Amino acid sequence: MRLVTGTAEALAWCERRLAAGRAAARRDAVAAAVAEVVASVRDRGEAAVLELTARFDGVRPSSVRVPAAALEAGAARVPPELRDAIDLAIDRVEAFYRRQAAEGFELVDGDSRLGAVAVPLESVGCYVPGGSAPLFSSLYMTAVPARVAGVQRIVVATPPRPDGAVPDEVAYVALRLGVEAVAAAGGAQAVAALAFGAGVPRVDKVVGPGNAFVTEAKRQLFGVVGIESLAGPTETLVLADESADARHVAADLVAQAEHAGAEPVLVTTSERLWREAPRLATELAAALPDPATALASLAERGVCVLVEDLAGGVAVLNAFAPEHACLLLDDPWPVARQVRHAGGLFLGHLSMEALGDYLAGPSHVMPTGATARFAGFVNVRDFQKLVPFVQAGPGLLAAVGRDAVRLARAEGLEGHARAILARLDDA
Repeated sequence: MRLVTGTAEALAWCERRLAAGRAAARRDAVAAAVAEVVASVRDRGEAAVLELTARFDGVRPSSVRVPAAALEAGAARVPPELRDAIDLAIDRVEAFYRRQAAEGFELVDGDSRLGAVAVPLESVGCYVPGGSAPLFSSLYMTAVPARVAGVQRIVVATPPRPDGAVPDEVAYVALRLGVEAVAAAGGAQAVAALAFGAGVPRVDKVVGPGNAFVTEAKRQLFGVVGIESLAGPTETLVLADESADARHVAADLVAQAEHAGAEPVLVTTSERLWREAPRLATELAAALPDPATALASLAERGVCVLVEDLAGGVAVLNAFAPEHACLLLDDPWPVARQVRHAGGLFLGHLSMEALGDYLAGPSHVMPTGATARFAGFVNVRDFQKLVPFVQAGPGLLAAVGRDAVRLARAEGLEGHARAILARLDDA
């Protein structure tokens, strides 16, 4: 892990990180490859998705859509203890989102009514990453708030296993949540399949994290479908003082590091933690069953920052704008109130981010790459539209109509002015 000393040096590093963004050459290469995939799926539909799945995943299912019998068989293979854990997680996530105020509003203005109604999206596609392990938790972390919002049709896409089936856990969650269809497809071709309705029903919005090709496909298809964010590699910033246990700090860093490309960061006022945590994190990562990814993340993107005080630590946190901000402090709330830019806050020594990944309550789909400066976590509003309404009465028209005419004529829009005058003349 890289060692950084002082708030000023850390802030300069954050600025360089923000300015650099993703490597332009890689982005260009990915963009070109994704554009070809998107065009193929747009023009040839399901046949293209199946061919691309064979090319990139080495397996060709008989159809993009997974048969209901196959889903039921897969779900039945999930061990009872794991099913119970998944059910608990779904129940907790649902309970959390049912507390979210996601209604419309109304203002009565004399004899007139103004307001907005909350309208759920008709259909949503949830992408579930595959790779070395099926991240089935991403399905309930996106589909549950969609259900709470009122979305009726949910379609899932996830990369197939070598045998062509989808992971059993994904099948169980999909059936548990009553999704309409599951696509055995991953990568850019899966996003395109959801956007164009290639082998599965077309959706209006695609949500969920994925690799660079998934993200680029969402970027290119925005406008054809909606998206919630352009997710990058996961990141956690731990802000800790002398009260923190170095083993806990190291464990939290490693938990993030085992995701490919992750950025595990420690910002601390404790020189002891600054020196001990990197060593302990490397030891813990090396002891994992498959240590390569975690060790690479720690070595290539891990950073430990020693700051003069907590005020400096908060400044670095806000400049970094992490996906996850873990405040390992005895009294985290005074510091938490100073945090402006973070996807999610984990407060106190027992609030490890890994708990939030599974069943604490909030969705683990959070803004990455410093986009927490302007974006938040997936929530009920991501699956609704606010549609405003105006019901004007004679009193409102009499009170504001002449001013509306003046405004329209000031912009040179005489047709607007005359539309208003027609009502005024009839009143």
